[in-house]
Amino acid sequence: MIEYFGLVCGLIALAFASFLAWKIVKIKVKDKKVIQVSGAIHEGATAFLRREYTTLSVFVLFMFLTFFFLVDALTAVAFLAGALLSAFAGFVGMSIATTANGKTAEAAKESLNKALRLAFSSGTVMGMTVVGLGLVGVSVLLLIFSSYLSLDKAVTYLVGFGFGASSIALFARVGGGIYTKAADAGADMVGKVEAGIPEDDPRNPAVIADLVGDNVGDVAGMGADLFESYVGSIIAAMSLGVFAFASMGMTAAVYPLVVAGTGLIASVIGTFLVRSGESVEMGELLNALRRGTIGAAVLFLIAIIPVTYYMFPENWIPMSIAVASGLAAGVIIGLSTEYYTSDKYWRTRSIAESAEKGAASVIITGYSIGLRSTTIPVVVISAAILVAFYSVGLYGVAIAAVGMLSTLGITLATDAYGPVADNAGGIAEMAKMPKKARERTDALDALGNTTAATGKGFAIGSAALTALALIAAYAIAAGLTESEMAITNPLVLVGLFIGGMLPFLFASTTMIGVGNAAGKMIDEVRRQFKDKAVMSGKKSPDYAKCVDISAMGALKEMIAPGLMAVLVPLAFGFVFGPAALGGLLVGALVSGFLLAVKMANAGGAWDNAKKYIEKGMFGGKGSSAHAAAVIGDLIGDPFKDTSGPSLNILIKLMSMISLIFAPLITKYYLLSPQVLQRLLILLGLD
Repeated sequence: MIEYFGLVCGLIALAFASFLAWKIVKIKVKDKKVIQVSGAIHEGATAFLRREYTTLSVFVLFMFLTFFFLVDALTAVAFLAGALLSAFAGFVGMSIATTANGKTAEAAKESLNKALRLAFSSGTVMGMTVVGLGLVGVSVLLLIFSSYLSLDKAVTYLVGFGFGASSIALFARVGGGIYTKAADAGADMVGKVEAGIPEDDPRNPAVIADLVGDNVGDVAGMGADLFESYVGSIIAAMSLGVFAFASMGMTAAVYPLVVAGTGLIASVIGTFLVRSGESVEMGELLNALRRGTIGAAVLFLIAIIPVTYYMFPENWIPMSIAVASGLAAGVIIGLSTEYYTSDKYWRTRSIAESAEKGAASVIITGYSIGLRSTTIPVVVISAAILVAFYSVGLYGVAIAAVGMLSTLGITLATDAYGPVADNAGGIAEMAKMPKKARERTDALDALGNTTAATGKGFAIGSAALTALALIAAYAIAAGLTESEMAITNPLVLVGLFIGGMLPFLFASTTMIGVGNAAGKMIDEVRRQFKDKAVMSGKKSPDYAKCVDISAMGALKEMIAPGLMAVLVPLAFGFVFGPAALGGLLVGALVSGFLLAVKMANAGGAWDNAKKYIEKGMFGGKGSSAHAAAVIGDLIGDPFKDTSGPSLNILIKLMSMISLIFAPLITKYYLLSPQVLQRLLILLGLD
């Protein structure tokens, strides 16, 4: 029955998410202004998601037909399932977030703990939906495929599921990120800095677009992102399990599902440990969430050891060590991210202090902290790779990635609650709620920035381990030997350089996309601010125009980076061959991991430095230090919410598409000896 364990755990997660969603929906909102603003946010977010998914359906159909005719029908079916479930996970998260935002704002009038519990419950719906759909999807496909195919074939087809999830995640992350940051730039640059009005002031025409962006980027995009991280790590481990432990049959293939399922149950229990008092101090709020995340990790570790002993009685110690190394790496990376991004610590406070010297000082300090923040994650990931590899080989590295994301259910809950708290603060401002309510939502929002950065740290760290496992699976599928992948091979060296460059080109493209969309938003906000009736509050701004600018900009600008991730590795592989493509994947993994960590942490630190000043430090809101910190935050926003988190999807998606097309690339690449010989004959040079 152990092959059904993942399926059962996934269904438990979906049932728990449904129960929490029902409780949230049942809560009634009394304030008419809250209902109006929350409704506008929900309508805008739903409209954008509908347009985004309609656009993506063309890509999905094209890839489905490509796989169906060039690869095989089962890979095509698995791809379609992964794409649909990834999109559905994002939609569920966005729907519950736009339902809970106004209710969280009203709860903040009563108590901080009530607002935290409500926002966290909405995040838990997102977290449990992601892990539940992931486990159910992978388990069902494995059971169906393995019922009439050999195990290695069945697992091979699952890579299509991972690619479907990754492709939707990349477009959703980039598109949602461009949407939210374009709106944010218009609201902050023109509203806060130029007009000097408070954040989320109803006179700002970009305010609704900004609040919508929190949901389509930081909830729907993030949900699809972590869905693909979760299933990608499981599928990579299953693929290597079949090759590394072929004699164990189903056991090695389903062990990743069992690890994920055990972590899921621990996450459900951990959600009940999250409670807070009424203090808005960052340290106390962090401890409230830590009780849940650390508690879930400890419960998972206690449970997975006997489970591993049952499945691998002869290898349970090295297997347990591999899983524990990933879990420990995830916890340490999370704490490191917290250290570099929370205003509880001096790193972020130093950015706030530097704001007194101007915007240039803010940018230099924040950028240097982002660079420095890569040290601990790299050392920790390297240590986890060594421990896992020398315990169980490459399969151990893949299992470490699953261990790192084993408690994603609660980790994602602490991440997804942040945008709800941010929305609640905006609604509180627009509905003119008491000052105490806004102070509580601001505290929860600042906490959300830190937990969001921690969630990104988990996703990026697991991406490094997962991509390494996928590259290993690709090397096996392509039949590459150690000598062919040696750095003395000039094709591999070329691949390393091109692969190392790709994340920078990708990040540049997404940043330019944000800049283009933000420029149009800024022009529109400035145009509307020239209307004195808008600035006096006698006339409502044209919110819909700004929502439309963000939507159109995001849909237009997400196409190029999304296609880059799919087309470049295929084009490179079919021209230069499997060894060169292997080098490209390794180069992209190393530079992409470092760049993603730097951008995510620098962005989080800039954001929380701004919020630290808004608490009254260094002159508070309206001061020159605040204006400088806002500039830093505007740069950091696309770092942490668009480019940075998209990079972890990029390195996995490139590895997956390469793994799927490995047999074709091996046979038909342009610079193969056979093709070169034919070209020489045709040219008369043979």
